[in-house]
Amino acid sequence: MLKREIYLSRIRGFYDSNLVKILIGIRRCGKSIILEQIIDEIRQKKVDEQHIIYINFEYIEYEELKDYKKLNKFIKDKIIDKDLYYLFFDEIQNVNEFEKVVNSLRASLNVSIFMTGSNSKLLSNELSTVLSGRYVSFNINPLNYREYIELTGQDAYDEKAFWDFIEWGGLPNRLDFTNENNIKDYLYSVFDSIILRDIVIRLGLKDVNLFNLILQYLIDTTGREFSAKNILNYLNQEGRDISTLTLYNYLDALCKAFIIRRIYRFDVHGKAILKTLNKYYMTDLGIAKIKNNSLEINKAFVLENLVYNELLVRGYNVYTGKTKKSEIDFIAIKDNKIKYIQVAYLLANEETVKREFSAFDDIKDNYPKYVLSLDKFDFSNNGIIHKNIIDFLTDSEF
Repeated sequence: MLKREIYLSRIRGFYDSNLVKILIGIRRCGKSIILEQIIDEIRQKKVDEQHIIYINFEYIEYEELKDYKKLNKFIKDKIIDKDLYYLFFDEIQNVNEFEKVVNSLRASLNVSIFMTGSNSKLLSNELSTVLSGRYVSFNINPLNYREYIELTGQDAYDEKAFWDFIEWGGLPNRLDFTNENNIKDYLYSVFDSIILRDIVIRLGLKDVNLFNLILQYLIDTTGREFSAKNILNYLNQEGRDISTLTLYNYLDALCKAFIIRRIYRFDVHGKAILKTLNKYYMTDLGIAKIKNNSLEINKAFVLENLVYNELLVRGYNVYTGKTKKSEIDFIAIKDNKIKYIQVAYLLANEETVKREFSAFDDIKDNYPKYVLSLDKFDFSNNGIIHKNIIDFLTDSEF
């Protein structure tokens, strides 16, 4: 089993904290495995097994505990002394008003609570109000490229391995299959469960065909400025006449289910985050593959999506950049330090090199500037660092 150290290293310092630990992410990205690995590490501390309580709310034997009052009683009946108990609630969004029981247990007992969910309801206003500064959240992502290589044992620079990851994404269980049709069937099942459980049922938005049309448009325009007008025109051509409000409700639902991610624009000169002209990227490239009607993937945009996802995994706050004269693919910020990043498929000619490198002309600060591409030749010049994308993906120090 792959030990997902990139997340465990961030969570370990909170194992015994009374802050509620929330792991959120798209379905089947590996949250439950991380819970199991946390439990294993706690067991290594010689904790009494009765002080570790794990409940997966997708298991039928816990069906009755979806009533938060019954869950509260169940837990309190198991706590028989004043020593620290570790509570693990997997897919807790299936419990009605779960935030009430979580807050009650945290406030009244000596417990360390961990919980996972596949919907951003876990970070809703209701939860924020009830727990108010008493929780810490961790965004769990599908496998990144380094994890994929570690799990499969392949050569990171093997072209077949790289494009397999690009094409079919990083949901761990898809690696159980080698046949392309089996992989597709698995990814469709994950997508359908997200639409049904996390959108149709939980959010009450029932037009699945409309979801598919909107998602199709977003995949076709990955990495480009989002325009409500353009997508409404597209939907109109498909015979769907909807309001701007309805469109944004569906976009919000896709974001809450972690199918897509919204990235905001950062004004480099004004040092401000702009709420207009944002972009959308896919959380998992395998889901993008099965929902893409094109025979060929757009390599430039899919690599951009790949880099964006990797930056998030590494803990960066990521924006798309705006200068007075140009656009920058990504502004990545962590620990109050900035990295400016351009992404290209190949720097195939002098014109492409000039276009990618000149994007930084208006930036006068001394933060590092990168151009990432699949070229093996180093094009670095004038203080701008060129880096091969696979080198970037495998460089743990970036």
